[in-house]
Amino acid sequence: MKRVIFACTENAGSCHMAAAFFNHMTNPANVQAVSAGTRPTAKLHPDVVEAMREVGLDLSRAQSELLTGDSAQVDVLITMGCADACASVPGVLRSDWSVPDAEGQTPERVREIRDEIRDLVWQLVAKQGWWRLRATSAHGLLR
Repeated sequence: MKRVIFACTENAGSCHMAAAFFNHMTNPANVQAVSAGTRPTAKLHPDVVEAMREVGLDLSRAQSELLTGDSAQVDVLITMGCADACASVPGVLRSDWSVPDAEGQTPERVREIRDEIRDLVWQLVAKQGWWRLRATSAHGLLR
């Protein structure tokens, strides 16, 4: 099984959205995503939880996790705004997504960020061939 980590600083928004979309779009028998942060907070941003609820994904029980250097079972690291602080997982395919932080944003802006993340995740899933058979496009999912 392949494993993907979506990493950000606080692990309170963007990374959780990305992991939730990824796990929804992919076959869990083949690939799985988790999220982690370099300085995780106690809880997710409430506007992020609500924005994801609007598209049918429940993050109300999600918890922030610390990004560690353990890369034994990590195949892909997607960093989202933590720059060099996320470089602590050596030896894996890494990509950096420049996605705005949802903290302090209006609910409308959080939705825009959510949709941008959904589209980026879809591109990754499609490029790697990891999609579920029922998925046909990013815009057809969870809208």
